[in-house]
Amino acid sequence: MFGCSDFTATMSRTRNHYPQKIYIFNMIPIHSKTHGDAGKSAPSSSPDTHPAFEWLRSQKIESLNLTLEEYRHKVTGAQYYHLAASNPENVFLVALRTVPTDSTGVAHMLEHTVLCGSERYPVRDPFFMMVRRSLNTFMNAFTSSDWTAYPFASQNRKDFNNLLDVYLDAVFFSRLHELDFSQEGHRVEFGTSNDADTELVYKGVVFNEMKGSMSSPVNVVWQMLTEKLFPTNTYHYNSGGDPRHIPDLTYEDLKDFYKTHYHPSNAVFMTYGDIPAHEHQKRFEENALSRFQAQDTTIDVKNERRYQAPQSFEDCYAIDDSDSDDDKTHVVMGWLLGNGTDALALMRAHLLSSVLLDNGASPLRYALESTDLGKAPSPLCGLEDSNKEMSFMCGLEGCRPGKSDAIEKLILNVIEQVAEEGVPQENVEAVLHQLELQQREISGDGYPYGLSLILEGLSSAIHRGDPVTLLDLDPTLEQLREDIKDPEFIKQLTRRLLLDNPHRVRLTMKPDTGLAAREQKDEVMRLAAVKKAMSEDDKARTLKLAQDLAERQTQEDDPEILPKVDLDDVPATVDFPRSESSSDHSRITTFGQGTNGLVYQQFIAELPRLDDTQIGVLPYYTRCLTELGVGNKDYLATQRWQDAVSGGINASTSMRGSIDDTQTVKAYFTFSGKALVRNHNKLTELMQETSSAVRFDELDRIREIIAQDRAHKEQAVTGNGHALAMMAASSGISPVAAAAHRLRGLEGIQQLKKIDDGLNESSGELDKLADQFKQIHSTIMQAPGQFLLIGEQEQLPTLHEQLNTAWTHTQNNCFTPFQLPTISKTVKQLWTTATQVNFCAKAYPTIAPEHEDSAVLTVLGGFLRNGYLHRAIREQGGAYGGGASHDIDTGAFRFYSYRDPRLADTLENFDRAIDWLLNEDHPWRTVEEAILGVVGGLDKPGSPAGEAKKVFHLGLFGRDEAYRLHFRQRILDVKLEDLRRVAQTYLNPDKANVAVITNTATLDEVGDLGLTVHTL
Repeated sequence: MFGCSDFTATMSRTRNHYPQKIYIFNMIPIHSKTHGDAGKSAPSSSPDTHPAFEWLRSQKIESLNLTLEEYRHKVTGAQYYHLAASNPENVFLVALRTVPTDSTGVAHMLEHTVLCGSERYPVRDPFFMMVRRSLNTFMNAFTSSDWTAYPFASQNRKDFNNLLDVYLDAVFFSRLHELDFSQEGHRVEFGTSNDADTELVYKGVVFNEMKGSMSSPVNVVWQMLTEKLFPTNTYHYNSGGDPRHIPDLTYEDLKDFYKTHYHPSNAVFMTYGDIPAHEHQKRFEENALSRFQAQDTTIDVKNERRYQAPQSFEDCYAIDDSDSDDDKTHVVMGWLLGNGTDALALMRAHLLSSVLLDNGASPLRYALESTDLGKAPSPLCGLEDSNKEMSFMCGLEGCRPGKSDAIEKLILNVIEQVAEEGVPQENVEAVLHQLELQQREISGDGYPYGLSLILEGLSSAIHRGDPVTLLDLDPTLEQLREDIKDPEFIKQLTRRLLLDNPHRVRLTMKPDTGLAAREQKDEVMRLAAVKKAMSEDDKARTLKLAQDLAERQTQEDDPEILPKVDLDDVPATVDFPRSESSSDHSRITTFGQGTNGLVYQQFIAELPRLDDTQIGVLPYYTRCLTELGVGNKDYLATQRWQDAVSGGINASTSMRGSIDDTQTVKAYFTFSGKALVRNHNKLTELMQETSSAVRFDELDRIREIIAQDRAHKEQAVTGNGHALAMMAASSGISPVAAAAHRLRGLEGIQQLKKIDDGLNESSGELDKLADQFKQIHSTIMQAPGQFLLIGEQEQLPTLHEQLNTAWTHTQNNCFTPFQLPTISKTVKQLWTTATQVNFCAKAYPTIAPEHEDSAVLTVLGGFLRNGYLHRAIREQGGAYGGGASHDIDTGAFRFYSYRDPRLADTLENFDRAIDWLLNEDHPWRTVEEAILGVVGGLDKPGSPAGEAKKVFHLGLFGRDEAYRLHFRQRILDVKLEDLRRVAQTYLNPDKANVAVITNTATLDEVGDLGLTVHTL
């Protein structure tokens, strides 16, 4: 999924995470059409409905505590689903079926250009302008394989309606200005934009975004596998756009696609929250739908033609020419399954996928993790269900050449064994337990909870199925429980879906150190051919386009055309969850929250002093802790135990600077688990046993985990390059920043590669690593500790007693707290890796969180992004994104760019942003907009459990309620003169730290820019 914001994430109800054309969400339908009629009983009278709509049904979904209402627009036939819930964070989404027939990225390009001005709001950049004039908790736009969606969320009703007006006009009455197409999509310009004697170059936000996306080997493998699985329909193509084909898209093509696809007859509207449906319907009708008639054209995806026999394919992907290509081959297999709108069939496919791949104890994942044919299971392992037809995938990464046949044989042998022998009944029951728990859990710590629900139902609605059947899990679980009583069920399902399915593909993707250079050469030759064919008139038009676009990018639109909220609309204060601390020696803090039948338990210990070697392996200790065996159980039995009683357990560490001194560090170890309330005692036993009897003697398993982590972190660079560059640039500013770079950043990836290589070379290194884990664990388990317990208020006394009785903690009285050496040095780094685009960062040392300037610096980040950086880096520079922020925990103010075609010019833009602030006039509204953005982020709600955890853990580091409210008020009090003062005080060019991520070809072309070169 390609979004307007600079982030990607995945969400899933299973533990199978894998990239796909839907980059942000993985939606898993969870009900069956077979049982759809059973829950369709309507209330005795329909809810209030606008005359332009007809009410079709209302269905209460008890497990989600909401009612789904379905409506149809009488004239256009537009579908509308409202999820009525007593939640003030209201969500809106409108989705269009967008079915591309090539890889020019037309749907993706429309997603961008649609948000560049509309009939009622004829400004150049309404989307990003509204980001600044809003208290939204979410704004974005997504392009998937066969749909495009425009969602937002807000807790403020005035703000919600403002955004709704803008979104409706943008989607259905977009201007689609040709210059916006050139800026957001693609164009050719002369290298020096006003000099026709210079060579041509491609520019455009989407063009550079997709160059960055397709720099990821996993994305390339995914795209190629999908292309082979779907040889004839829309999934054959790259909906985001292939950089080789994006320049083929014309402006007329874009407009024609818009006319066909962006029509209410082809739309699905969805809302969530406490605003009644009839209020939304009134605005839909008055602002958009009343101006349309029904469209005769039906847009859908045709079923794929089936292969009559399995197919094998080979291709290659680019890696940096400094890398070894000996063990970087990907071998993946894919099966095309049935229609995803058949929810019972879909859930059965998910059941099988989880039985095979859910964890290390699952037969196929065990085979992929333990084989020496590759380093790790492919990130593509799992069931892909967002397309009209499902596909199942599995494979290995980090393979040596020539192993494809052996890998295919390994996979098919496991599947054959499952088809012949089945799997233990308790394994299947554990999978169903996970589905029940995930259905009940209230999310919202990433995306708004309502948006998560909407997106789970969207795929079925887009493919004209029933989204209710994707949201109400209970009837399906009952059916699956009946299914698995038959011992032949899993065997037959395995044979039918996989073994006897001829539509199977094996793809081998080999690394090619010369591919990037050849692709770059092809691009240069193509541009040279374009220039050679240019007439003088063509050159004049190209010069004029660059000039016109530059003028358009610098024009000042009247922001008052757009609606807004102001500081008077900001709530005077916010409420935080309240805790209760036990008076006994157990040190249990409890929060009564609406958790929908779940309980959350944490053991928190102060992190003890560790030596430098132990600090270096700390992330791998926490990663391994919950992936190894316990007591007399090996890791396979332990993972089955985890799945049977919990929703997962995990370990982590957190470090922050003191609120009055960023050079002073405090750190904690957290051991977390969650479960259904009925399983709380079992969860407590699991966590206590893990903490006291974890098996660091499982050396082979530790070896597997390290190899998997290396593979995953190497792949994540091109998707998270801006954050990694900021970590590197900040690493000389404070101890916590240095630790982040060392443990989670580019230096951490570099060190992980050395650890992994060392384990390959010497078995003694593995023993040493396990011993380090034992020493760390023993020290942590003797540190001062306490417990956090979150559940329903009425359940807390029982839960508290269970925890207090079952889990005791004995601490060492001779405790020395964790320490990091102080640091203050200048960083100038250039990192090379396999990427077609760049990531730039510049960082300045600032002050501790408690200092009065901390709030001002936080507002300054949004002010510079809104007023200068967005235009200079994204619009004019062609990067996918850019901005600035103040990291109050590390005392660093950071500039950044994301998927950027430039290096030196972007670093200069960072400096010019400061000059712009100091030397130009700025109206008060620009400061107000920056303040609104910060307050919106501070007030953004999380899940009930997440909010409680946040209160507790921030309190550990001195960020209690009083501190947070005071900081919020200081944000609201910021003035323009404050912004100028802190910029002059802290953003001194002599104190600038720089880090960039690029490739070796760019390094050869532009030089090292005065930076120290590192190879990732």
